[in-house]
Amino acid sequence: MLGTTTPAPDAATLDAVFFALSDGTRRGLLEQLRGAEETAGALARGFAVTRPAVSRHLRILREAALVVERRRGRERVYALQPERLATATAWLETYRVFWAARLHDLKSFVESLPDDDEPPAPARTPAKTRKRSAK
Repeated sequence: MLGTTTPAPDAATLDAVFFALSDGTRRGLLEQLRGAEETAGALARGFAVTRPAVSRHLRILREAALVVERRRGRERVYALQPERLATATAWLETYRVFWAARLHDLKSFVESLPDDDEPPAPARTPAKTRKRSAK
């Protein structure tokens, strides 16, 4: 991805995508849709939540443009729309470059430290002195 320029996504788009990805059930739905398109009923069978709950999750994924819905007779069929995931990937990529530079700086720092084979001596605590009472 380095060297390519993609338009920066607007804040609302990023918010919608990251909100949609923030839930494990929604990530599971996306995983199921990686293989092929599915009906809402077929998707619901793979989860321990109610079918209306799966429909709500699918609505959030649709609003984030991570899935598309089309009618096939009386059924609604859902398909993954992976292009929108690229917006999140592009945003995260800017931080990958940042962390690579920070890790390089850390490596340089560690390599500049003196090479001591012996571990540091343990810290000594002063011995407690007892006061002798005068008799």
